[in-house]
Amino acid sequence: MADPLHHFIPLPDATVELRRAFGRFGTGVTIVTVQTTNGPLGMTANSFSSVSLDPPLVQWSPALSSKRHDAFTNAAQFAVHILGSGQRALADAFAVSGDAFDQFDWTIGPNGAPTLAGCLASVHCDTYGVHPAGDHSIVLGQVTHAAYDPDDSVAGLMYDQGRYGRFTPLTE
Repeated sequence: MADPLHHFIPLPDATVELRRAFGRFGTGVTIVTVQTTNGPLGMTANSFSSVSLDPPLVQWSPALSSKRHDAFTNAAQFAVHILGSGQRALADAFAVSGDAFDQFDWTIGPNGAPTLAGCLASVHCDTYGVHPAGDHSIVLGQVTHAAYDPDDSVAGLMYDQGRYGRFTPLTE
């Protein structure tokens, strides 16, 4: 019997299938924020990951097609907010509009980037580098400040196969 997992489709003709394959990788949901000359700007992103502890580096990848791309890739500082499972409204708002700040509590953070209240964690970064990467850019940030909610009972907001959810630990 053939293994359906090994029904390979040649690329680049399989863009829809590649998107579905990538969608099988569940990720956490974040909002990245910057301060611009026109005010605060935010963007929901699931492309965030840690890179290094020494020096402390993170990365995320905005799409070139995004109207917000240049504001983020040209910013000297930014903040990444890791969302909890009860923050889908926050994720949805910043996925649609970069100026959804009036709907949520926020302040200016230690590096000048807008800081959203109530998130599981936030890291504030100086832009370390921006690199072209196909239809996205890779933005590297050197972490200058970090904060997190010590309440371990709150699960992170996850995104998997086009749906929001939460992490549930496996029982042993």
